[in-house]
Amino acid sequence: MGMGQGMGEGHEDRITEGDAALLRFAAAAEILETDFWVQYNELAGIQDVEEPDGSGNPDYTEAVKQLDEDMDQYIHDNTEDERTHFTFLNAYLVSKGADPVNLDQFRTLPGSTATGSSGKLRLTNLTKLTLDTSWFTRYRSRDHNPDLEPNFVFPQAIPDLFTGQHTAIPRTNADTADPDLLQVIANTAGFHFATIEQGGNSLYPAMAQRATSVEVLRILIS
Repeated sequence: MGMGQGMGEGHEDRITEGDAALLRFAAAAEILETDFWVQYNELAGIQDVEEPDGSGNPDYTEAVKQLDEDMDQYIHDNTEDERTHFTFLNAYLVSKGADPVNLDQFRTLPGSTATGSSGKLRLTNLTKLTLDTSWFTRYRSRDHNPDLEPNFVFPQAIPDLFTGQHTAIPRTNADTADPDLLQVIANTAGFHFATIEQGGNSLYPAMAQRATSVEVLRILIS
């Protein structure tokens, strides 16, 4: 007796509009994440053939390295990863006859003018961040489980970052003149790095449950 298939198996020439929408949403998210990381890489990462934009800011790079000596490599690798993610997703969409995602028309925000920045217009603004740092306390609680209590409000690790607006990159060279201020900026970036990463970890599994194609499911959970 044959078994019914709940989802499309194998390689399909086309995907449903719903699956294409899921992948486009994911591609848009990856483009936005790339925009974050490119700005960080220009100032505190590694500029090379893979990520050529910017020329580095020695003072900011040193401040970020106080968090981890290999932070410049971490920033570079994340930048490249996010770029390859949306490039793959767009290529896959095109291969299935679906429209890819291009957000270039929305690159209207000015970024940093500090030494090292390319000066390009951005999709995201790293100079006015309000950060949810509850990710740090979420899985350290002895009394509450975020998987079983999704509506419980976990405390902020750094309450001040959850109020007002804070810069995670030097806005101008004036921000690099005060070492204490620059370290605060670098510390803000450190919390933002993790905020970016943990957001995607919960988003894609939730989206994957709505996929009708096994191939699309595999892409979303990978």
